[in-house]
Formats: sequence, structure tokens, C-alpha cells
Amino acid sequence: MSSHPINMVLRFLLELCVLAVSGYWAWTVSEGSARFLLVVGVPLLLALVWGTFAVPGDPSRSGRAPIPVPGLVRLLLELANFSFGVWALYSIGYPVPGLILGLAVIIHYILSYDRITWLVRQ
Repeated sequence: MSSHPINMVLRFLLELCVLAVSGYWAWTVSEGSARFLLVVGVPLLLALVWGTFAVPGDPSRSGRAPIPVPGLVRLLLELANFSFGVWALYSIGYPVPGLILGLAVIIHYILSYDRITWLVRQ
């Protein structure tokens, strides 16, 4: 499967970008004490969803699945996570970085076509 080291690094960097963007988005759309809760809470929620719901035996991850889900569900969760990052950049006035992030996600998934096929079949 798509476990080429460069593609795995790209995926990891995309995950980190989404976490950073989600924290920045939370900072810009909130104020007061809620701001601090959201800056920590939104990225934490995204990371928990990313790490908890997995397909058993997914070789692009540890293979463990704290909460096993079908491959299509996992794929939709990943797409939702990355889409949120792209949307968040657009919504706070950064369309070019949003476009770059979106294109990087598309490139990652093109390079991961075999993993996508595997996920859909699970």
C-alpha cells in the first residue's frame, strides 16, 4: 500500500497543518475565556477522532483500532478532517493557503490510490 516514506511524511505534515489551522481558526473566531478553551479543544477533538476511529489492520497506521470502523467511514473521517482545515483557512481570510492545503491533500490521496481502494473494500 501507499506506505512510501515521502507520502507518509506528507500525510503526517498535513495532519499537523490541520491541527495548527484548527487552533488558529478557533483563536480568530472566538474571544474571552472561550477562546482558550477552543484553541485547545478544537485541535484536541480533531486529534482524538483521527487517532480513535480506525480500520483494523490498516498498514498505513499502527494496525490497531481503538474503535474499529469500516474503511469507508475512516476515509470520510479523514476527508472531513482535511476539509475542515481547508474551510477554516478560507473562513478566516486565507484563501491561498487554503487552496495550497487542499491541493496537497488531493496530491496525497492521488498518491494513496491503493490505500483508498483498500479502505473502500474493508
